[in-house]
Amino acid sequence: MGRRKKGSPVNGWVVIDKPLGITSTQVVGIVRRLFDAQKAGHAGTLDPMATGVLAIALGEATKTVPYAMDASKTYRFTACWGEGRDSDDAEGAVTGTSPVRPTHEQIEAALPAFTGEISQVPPIYSAIKVQGERAYDLARGGETVTLEPRTVFIEEARLISTPDADHAEFEILCGKGTYVRAWVRDMARHLGTLGYVCELRRTRIGGFCAETAIGLEKLKALGHGPAAFEHLRPISTALDGIPALAVTGPDAVRLKSGNSVLVRANIFARLVDAVSGDDLQGLTVFCSTTEGEPVALAALEQGELRPFRVFNFGTG
Repeated sequence: MGRRKKGSPVNGWVVIDKPLGITSTQVVGIVRRLFDAQKAGHAGTLDPMATGVLAIALGEATKTVPYAMDASKTYRFTACWGEGRDSDDAEGAVTGTSPVRPTHEQIEAALPAFTGEISQVPPIYSAIKVQGERAYDLARGGETVTLEPRTVFIEEARLISTPDADHAEFEILCGKGTYVRAWVRDMARHLGTLGYVCELRRTRIGGFCAETAIGLEKLKALGHGPAAFEHLRPISTALDGIPALAVTGPDAVRLKSGNSVLVRANIFARLVDAVSGDDLQGLTVFCSTTEGEPVALAALEQGELRPFRVFNFGTG
């Protein structure tokens, strides 16, 4: 007989407005304990100095974390000109200074070079693994860290304001893997100065936004009660943009068992209506029962729905 998992079979997403001065891992631990959940994870780290949307998956929702992480994200942040920091944010040690302060017009003119597909070297104080070790652990240990450049996508970038010569406030909509700290560092160099992020707030991840997030202290005040569970969102919340399909009882049983189901004409018609384009080969589909209970994520292959992530709602 298998060992019973600790905690309760709680499944869904909780969207926290992360406060300053706490790590994402610490927030996940607090939320997991509040809900007494068996499993927990999050959709993208926020540094201790950052605030905003931290989407936390509980139970079976952890199987949808990659989809939330792949979603576009919106950040609002302030750059401080004239100093370089080894972490590219306010928590790092000063590595250099510059008397140059870019004007509002110069910053505006630089934005096109930092929009679209761009190459950036991640900050050395990042969670990227180098030979099995986190880069930030190596950097804190005094080792020289060399990270390879990566291509990221900045969908939109706009200058909101320049409150004074030393600061500029921006908002960007970006894809997976983007480091705002690297974006500011590189823009500063482009403008002939040095710079770092002194304030950072994530306002959106896919379908999760700050306006509907709950503050951590407010959630803690609710305790492990019905009021807290009102902030538990469905597993499907992270699957925005993936076509959904209601399957009948027999098909649901087959999919839950890891078996494929034949895509009959009526199912195919519904999928064609749900997506644009004629080629559905390889399409990912979110399957649920007619009552709305998640069943599986399946790929459409050779006329069949083949499950590759099955949702199991046991009792622990």
